[in-house]
Amino acid sequence: MPNYTDLKHITDAGARGRVIDGLLRLREGLAAEVPARSATDSLLLATWNIREFDSGKYGFRPVESYFYLAEIMSRFDLVAVQEVRDGLYPLQRIRRHLGSWWDFLVTDVTLGRSGNTERMAYLFDRRKVDFTGLAAELVLPEPAGATDDVVQFARSPYVASFRAGWAYLTLATVHIYYGTGTADDPRRLREITALAKLIAKNARGLSGAPQYEPGQPPRPGNVLILGDFNIFNRRDVTMRAITDAGFLVPDELQAVPGSNVAKDRHYDQIAYYEKLTALQPTGRAGVFDFYRHVYTLDQEADYAGERAERPGRSFKDWRTYRMSDHLPMWIEFGIDDGTQYLRAQR
Repeated sequence: MPNYTDLKHITDAGARGRVIDGLLRLREGLAAEVPARSATDSLLLATWNIREFDSGKYGFRPVESYFYLAEIMSRFDLVAVQEVRDGLYPLQRIRRHLGSWWDFLVTDVTLGRSGNTERMAYLFDRRKVDFTGLAAELVLPEPAGATDDVVQFARSPYVASFRAGWAYLTLATVHIYYGTGTADDPRRLREITALAKLIAKNARGLSGAPQYEPGQPPRPGNVLILGDFNIFNRRDVTMRAITDAGFLVPDELQAVPGSNVAKDRHYDQIAYYEKLTALQPTGRAGVFDFYRHVYTLDQEADYAGERAERPGRSFKDWRTYRMSDHLPMWIEFGIDDGTQYLRAQR
């Protein structure tokens, strides 16, 4: 349960009432659409591109937005977050709302024009998820005999390894280059192809699972890629670049609508490499449309004063800088492998 004590700092009674009503609607919607978290049996994994988090491009997010963002994140055990901007305040503020038992890992700022001064992060509940110590930003190697410098990722993918229950997970979260508004932008395709091949080739070396003897392979684990791939459609060549490298998108995620607000683009994805170990999809997954509950279209007049500070944008666009232009994508995995382990010991 998130920490609601900061509500008392909202001195305007009308604004405080609006936030409380929004939280109540979010809680009801999340309870209806997202499975309840368990102490030991399951892992709720999510990925969320939070637009310009928090650059202040159209005004820094108010406390209201942080209450809503934290309420949504609190329904999951481990969340990969893309588009965190250069300051750490947004992550620190979210953790304050989530509670002291939450923690985060975050990259440094990606420099360069195409990097947009972004960071990538993981937020996780330490009561359920352990960080195993492996964290790295991926860099493309230089091919043998190459005469030109390798064009690196616009934003370095972020790898980190965790344990939840019986399962070890190595996650690589990405924010792939967008480029042109076409389904097969050449640089976007190159980035996705290079990422998928690089991780597939080095999957064993990226494991954070226990290694019981020197020189021996680690205990079987799981390698997943997740985040904003800027894939327009699952039938596009950009999606095939992932599956051709040996990654699979669970069936339940292939059935969900797009993860943008209009739900007609499949920008965000979660896929695993080859097979899963002690990590079983339960059949439950989705995207959560928070705009059905907060910053709704019929609330436009309620925010006229805030919007007047930065005029010129429609309410539908303005609110994406309060929440996001992406919806969080999530999937539930079973993580209790005790029965299978005991049977294998006969």
